[in-house]
Amino acid sequence: MGKLYFVLVISLQLVLTACQAQTAGCTDPLANNYDPSATQNDGSCTYESLVVSPATSTPLNSVLTETSGLILWDDYVWTHNDNGDTLLYGLDTLTAEVMDEHPLQGVENIDWEEISQDEQYIYVGDFGNNGSGNRTDLHILRVDKSSLKAGNARIDTIWFSYEDQTDFSPQASNMTEFDCEAMIVSEDSIYLFTKQWISANTTVYSLPKEPGTYDAKYKASQDVMGLVTGATYIELKKLVVLAGYTVVLNPFFYLLYDFSGTEFLSGNKRRVNISLPFHQMEGVTTADGLKYYVSNESFALPPVANNPQKLHTFDLSSLLKGYLSSTR
Repeated sequence: MGKLYFVLVISLQLVLTACQAQTAGCTDPLANNYDPSATQNDGSCTYESLVVSPATSTPLNSVLTETSGLILWDDYVWTHNDNGDTLLYGLDTLTAEVMDEHPLQGVENIDWEEISQDEQYIYVGDFGNNGSGNRTDLHILRVDKSSLKAGNARIDTIWFSYEDQTDFSPQASNMTEFDCEAMIVSEDSIYLFTKQWISANTTVYSLPKEPGTYDAKYKASQDVMGLVTGATYIELKKLVVLAGYTVVLNPFFYLLYDFSGTEFLSGNKRRVNISLPFHQMEGVTTADGLKYYVSNESFALPPVANNPQKLHTFDLSSLLKGYLSSTR
């Protein structure tokens, strides 16, 4: 008994010593308040204001005036329009020319706002809700990739409502906190990043990937000072990049990285402005976390702006290469 007690005491001391050895602080060398002695990221990093410009900007076909989401799959950038049209369009990654199309038959496009994927499925989010903020038919289409390529797409549906939305009375246009245009898919769940017109926050909700009807579970909220419209995710690297714009159409990226598990707002949070005023950025995707494809839908406000739909590329290596290549 004495020997066992001694072993337990020593083990406990080792655990406590290890815990005490962890120093919480800002672990990002690019941050204003980087702490070289910190070994545990506590999400406290702050950053200088930064503006990035696209490496390329290529016009999109006139059929894609309302391009809304992006993924990289099967050698193309895939996108879709945000209402009525039920086609998925495959774009050449260099010329942005439409190279392929996949129809989703037997479904309706009420307000498709996002597209995401895992190894087996493509997920299309019919959850745009800015008209009156009271949709009760929010859902995500889950499309089997192999059947889609074969020309007979098998599609099932994930229905949901927000667990904390209790008021379904009609709101004025663009005056709801329960709009959504951004979604990522992990190994076992779907995560939504809302587009909050009143507060300029985004809220993360989770729901299962399997067909059914669910309450989307509240996880956390963040003031992003704008409207989030797209998301892309590299799960192995703990990196989420959001795209969006302000109410006066100044677009931005919002970088989330070095977080704990799927607590996406627990790590580094960096807002980066984009030098494309009056561009309604909608979709964002990446394969490596360094080069990003971003689309904007057509926006015209004569005589101030006339910006047709385009596909842009951005190089964020200077912001993320060090993190992505680290062993943390």
